[in-house]
Amino acid sequence: MAELVNRVAQSGIITIDLEDFYPTQELVEIDIKDWLFMGMVVKEKDFREKAETYDWAQYKDKLVAIYCSADAIVPLWAYMIIASHIEGVAAYFISGTKAELLSNYFQKKLNEISPADYAGRRVVIKGCGDKEIPASAYVDAIRLLQPYAKSIMYGEPCSTVPVYKQGK
Repeated sequence: MAELVNRVAQSGIITIDLEDFYPTQELVEIDIKDWLFMGMVVKEKDFREKAETYDWAQYKDKLVAIYCSADAIVPLWAYMIIASHIEGVAAYFISGTKAELLSNYFQKKLNEISPADYAGRRVVIKGCGDKEIPASAYVDAIRLLQPYAKSIMYGEPCSTVPVYKQGK
């Protein structure tokens, strides 16, 4: 009987599963529309009072997106006041939507890897997982790895779509 050989394991391909970078913390939003006077305008005194009495502890160790869903002009200092209160409480926060928060979080996490570790290597960016990974994470992976990797593919090591191959 012929010996079974796992050619994928012997190929030297490195698989990066972006699901490994997915946050374990809860993603939540603070919608400034709930802080607006008559749903239209920021009144500084009222805004500051709400910020002082608001229960910031509910954001402990969470990933927080600060945004405004109302069609209102929100001064930048309003975002800054909220951020100043969740600093040291939330695990991470941005100004933007929950989708932008997830994209930003992936960029931050991918920037923590050492792309030089992939120099001259064949890399597969795993796809088709259980979690929704933002397209920006795949783009960021290419931006980081392409200057180093010999080739980059998408999918599973046994069935990939070539994305990039280093010239000779």
